[in-house]
Amino acid sequence: MNEHAQPTKSEPLFNPLAPEFIRDPYPFYDRLRATDPMHVTPFGIIVASRHSEVSLVLRDKRFGKDYVDRTVRRYGPQIMHEPAFRSMGHWMLQADPPDHARLRGLVVKAFTARRVEDMRPRIQQVVDETIDRIIDRGHMDLIEDFAFRLPVTIICDMLGIPEDHREVFHTGSRNGGRLLDPVPLSPAEIKAANDNTLNAEMYFKQLFDLRRRQPGDDLTTQLVQAEEDGSKLSNEELTANIILLFGAGHETTVNLIGNGLLALHRNPDQLALLKANPSLMTNAIEEFLRYDSSVQSTGRVALEDIDDLGGMRIPKGEMVLGLLGSANRDPSVYPDRPDQLDITRPNVKPLSFGGGIHFCLGAQLARIEAEVAITTLLRRLPDLKLDNAENPTWRPTFVLRGLTELPASW
Repeated sequence: MNEHAQPTKSEPLFNPLAPEFIRDPYPFYDRLRATDPMHVTPFGIIVASRHSEVSLVLRDKRFGKDYVDRTVRRYGPQIMHEPAFRSMGHWMLQADPPDHARLRGLVVKAFTARRVEDMRPRIQQVVDETIDRIIDRGHMDLIEDFAFRLPVTIICDMLGIPEDHREVFHTGSRNGGRLLDPVPLSPAEIKAANDNTLNAEMYFKQLFDLRRRQPGDDLTTQLVQAEEDGSKLSNEELTANIILLFGAGHETTVNLIGNGLLALHRNPDQLALLKANPSLMTNAIEEFLRYDSSVQSTGRVALEDIDDLGGMRIPKGEMVLGLLGSANRDPSVYPDRPDQLDITRPNVKPLSFGGGIHFCLGAQLARIEAEVAITTLLRRLPDLKLDNAENPTWRPTFVLRGLTELPASW
């Protein structure tokens, strides 16, 4: 639904933090795919907008993360002394082989399809308790009161964060997204990111001490034991990857639930169809992921010279930003009205969870959380209406696409 003005000729092709881009990036993507599918930004990043190049970059071993060199090239060598960037340098999300396989191998068992499916009753319980808490009020913010609570609770369960520590996480701010954007951070933004990182490190160090004394059946205990083995995990890696798992474990799912609910209420025919046929929900989740992805882009660096990517030569060390949100609406893959929400669309295979070795660990968990959350909401609050579906408030970040708030009443 493009209810906003089309981009004018004079605007830059790719200006991801512009308010009109944040509000509705899709007309800008259409123009990129049609006129400059391998676009070079003023920051020197190459932006790929077509499905074929984006999916190749995700899976091709000639591309990697090259996190430290890439970040130093952008900010200068002093940047790796900043706590936020130093911590991100240890994330498995930013790691290349062999470190990547070592780090991911330590946590992958917690996210198997079987383990995640076993969590379904707990997910249902959390959703029902969340609705019980607000059902008599007649109104809520679907982001803060609903979408946010579920994945935060589940990731706290998985990390073994004690119940009496959780309120701070439930009321915590959601302002970490800027760190991932392809537009450099200002000194003030770097300072805020450092403060957040140091606070998180302080908390998780206490949690590690607790789990050393009282081991549990949780990921933190597992990782603390790997750290004690020494060869598997350093203390800095332990801390950084717990911070990553906590953030990644809720941010994107909040946005999937929020963006999905907004899309349904902006397309009342699809909402009616889903209410009449709840069995369509599994396919509907894939279509929500495709239609308005919670993660809009992901970057890779050329680890060697690449002769031809979409007609362009990519020298070693150059960064290619794959626009997942654009690839998901590429008419060459989705020929039937790619800009329409269609919960019955066949063969939906969105790139929203990435691809290759960095394919999202929590993809299946996010799908089940969204499925249970939206199914239960439609069943228990059938007359729920959004207060402002036309002009909601989007978060001022590009890579993580989501709403600041989504007021609703019933």
